[in-house]
Amino acid sequence: MGTNQRLRSKQKAINPTKDGQIRIIAGQWRGRKFPVKDLEGLRPTTDRVKETVFNWLAMDVRDANCLDCFSGSGSLAFEALSRYASAAILIEKDKLAAKQLANNLAAVKASNGKVVCTDSITHLSKPASQQFDIVFVDPPFRKGLLEPCCEQLESNNWLSTNALIYIEREKELTNPRLPTNWQLIKDKVAGQVIYQVYQRQA
Repeated sequence: MGTNQRLRSKQKAINPTKDGQIRIIAGQWRGRKFPVKDLEGLRPTTDRVKETVFNWLAMDVRDANCLDCFSGSGSLAFEALSRYASAAILIEKDKLAAKQLANNLAAVKASNGKVVCTDSITHLSKPASQQFDIVFVDPPFRKGLLEPCCEQLESNNWLSTNALIYIEREKELTNPRLPTNWQLIKDKVAGQVIYQVYQRQA
């Protein structure tokens, strides 16, 4: 085996999967990159979309209590924590992804971030243990998860009085059924993705 072949074999052993990474745009961890597991259905919010979203939320994210319902890569929750959100709960069903999220929180000593490894719909179907000011709802596409998630958030009292809810969904999902007291305040399209911010009306 030649030197290059040995090197490639060694690298393959170290990196058996093609894991990706997310980058923090602003705040205390600006420019920092976090590893992300390469898993089916995991679709990190792009930097372009994330920058727009956090421009929308710029006046609200500091000191906010945040919930990331389908955390995946943790891109949204980590961006919020970097921008001095008070706390964030990251719900993630996949055990490998949840472990990576916990490792990434530990790497920056983010004691105000907590990973809950469970199914989001099941978790949110229970009476709320606390209320959240900003909620990120970015479920895997084409799985029918958006509407039940939003219904549980509202009906089980997970939202603060004037909570902001960020939704990211596939473009072909037109007119999803959302709680009638949620008012659309921001809306944009990027390719096949629609992303929006709603505000809850008490």
